Amino acid sequence: MSKNLLEQLREMTVVVADTGDIQAIEKFKPQDATTNPSLITAAAQMPEYQEIVDQTLIQAKKDAGAGASQKQIANLAFERLAVSFGLKILEIIPGRVSTEVDARLSYDTEGTVNTARKIIAQYESKGISRERILIKIASTWEGIKAAEILEKEGIHCNLTLLFGIHQAIACAEAGATLISPFVGRILDWYKKETGKESYPAAEDPGVLSVTKIYNYYKKFGYKTEVMGASFRNIGEITEIAGCDLLTISPKLLGELQANIAELPRKLDPKTAAAMDISKVEMDKATFDKMHAEDRMASEKLDEGIKGFTKALESLEQLLAEKLSSLDEAKVA
Repeated sequence: MSKNLLEQLREMTVVVADTGDIQAIEKFKPQDATTNPSLITAAAQMPEYQEIVDQTLIQAKKDAGAGASQKQIANLAFERLAVSFGLKILEIIPGRVSTEVDARLSYDTEGTVNTARKIIAQYESKGISRERILIKIASTWEGIKAAEILEKEGIHCNLTLLFGIHQAIACAEAGATLISPFVGRILDWYKKETGKESYPAAEDPGVLSVTKIYNYYKKFGYKTEVMGASFRNIGEITEIAGCDLLTISPKLLGELQANIAELPRKLDPKTAAAMDISKVEMDKATFDKMHAEDRMASEKLDEGIKGFTKALESLEQLLAEKLSSLDEAKVA
């Protein structure tokens, strides 16, 4: 019997689940898992995870101390909640979980470094090695510099909201463990810009971007891994089969599992090594210049940070309301 696309993909690429839904992770058994504020917000509203949310809030209130406002407690609880979900996920998967730094710190190197250290300390206090955690940081110049500091401390980073080759090169030069170029969001931008309703998978701008980054990394021997993210359809996934890792939503994992077809390898380090690619010397001035010239990357990075910030604020509001109802129930 022929193998499905997901089975074949696993033979050449590490498959990661892009979800905070623990039941979905149990179903698809990925190697790694990633979360973000939007996914944690969605999971926190599912009835099956209310116990995790309640316990996290109660502990955050206790640790925040007397006199802490609901907003302060909710902010602390968000950080704790991301770790709480991460701990649950690590009980299921054999590999690593990505936990995101507050998106509001995206242009704050020191704030990002300090928050990352706190997240790692929480995991380590529960007996989880830092080798199993990836700290997710937005691929701003400040975020990339934070990752450079953290990697030297043995704290591994996943640079997210990555849309341009300049971001990818800067991440590799900084020694980041992993990057997450956003395939689907790049496609979204080009569809809106050109008015085209669709692109053939092989011509998808997001696919072409990840292919370019992957080939650059392999050509110059960077250790930083490429994890394609944010997919809109399975054609985008099959076109970059062979990428180091791919983080995929439960819906698309299901589609891959349901499809029986031949899956050829599209990305290969040996092919990349033989390519004629020019090396770019990266510094802040070069980064800023390339970022300003790449309208798609600059617009999508800004939009992504604002989107994650909004999701985070929604989650904090949800947690504050939940805390209020827990306090009322306690009084009653």
